[in-house]
Amino acid sequence: MKRKKMISNSMLLITAFIWGSSFVAQSKGLDYVGPFTFNTVKNIIGGFFLIPIIMIIDKIKIKNQLADQQFKEEKIMNKTLFIGGVLCGIALYAGCSLQQFGLLYTTAGKSGFITALYIVIVPLLGIFFKNRITLKVWVSVIVAIFGFYLLCITENFNINKGDIITLICALFFSIHILLIDYFSPRVDGVRMSCIQFFVCGIISFFSMIIFEEPSISSIMSAWLPLAYAGFLSCGVAYTLQVIAQKDTEPVIASLIMSLEAVFAALSGWIILHEVLSVQEFIGCMLVFIAIVITQLPSKHEKI
Repeated sequence: MKRKKMISNSMLLITAFIWGSSFVAQSKGLDYVGPFTFNTVKNIIGGFFLIPIIMIIDKIKIKNQLADQQFKEEKIMNKTLFIGGVLCGIALYAGCSLQQFGLLYTTAGKSGFITALYIVIVPLLGIFFKNRITLKVWVSVIVAIFGFYLLCITENFNINKGDIITLICALFFSIHILLIDYFSPRVDGVRMSCIQFFVCGIISFFSMIIFEEPSISSIMSAWLPLAYAGFLSCGVAYTLQVIAQKDTEPVIASLIMSLEAVFAALSGWIILHEVLSVQEFIGCMLVFIAIVITQLPSKHEKI
């Protein structure tokens, strides 16, 4: 059991690294193509990547004699699966598009930390569902707000529009998480993810045609960032997350995946030579502390 948990935690660490470093890929991709073009190709690649994964998972289930009535129902494109995939795809489109536009005006490192605020926003949105907000959430919100202030506000009390756009993107990613939380217990998660990638890619395609002037040459010039974001960030990382979370506790999984923000900052520093000021660095640390606080178990929760 300990060996399984160690393997699962390693998978989640790889997932956090891929997601964090993908901010660099997204930032570099914008040197060649527009935000909608990047999201179109990235999500279509992610959707096609998951098709063989779904087929492999199905074969494993059949081989292990798990092809019972429940499994047969999972293979059917039922109404709940379709609705969940479409809604998640729309939310993903909004979040990814805003994130890409934000990266036009802010650094990959800062974008990673601001985006990671979705972990703080999610429990706050629970207010609309009449969920009780615990003390640790309120503490994390205060710490996160102060961290966001140090990370984004300049000496003249101005805030970069890229940071604001990215903060709104974090809100849509929070909605995306809540939708997944609602639909994933009811449907096959990998299938729903495949649908959401295609939905996001299709909406991005129409946005690309309307607002941008894509060309095959520009897309080919961005092949490496697109391949990294499509195959690794969408396809590999999601698959690793689904597999790994079966053998590790949700709290531990969330803590490991919150390292995404740290990897984003490190990748931006190493690859793009982005430099954080002392104030921005302290802001990043406070945001990370806020993220960790939200994932700590309460006294009545088991670790």
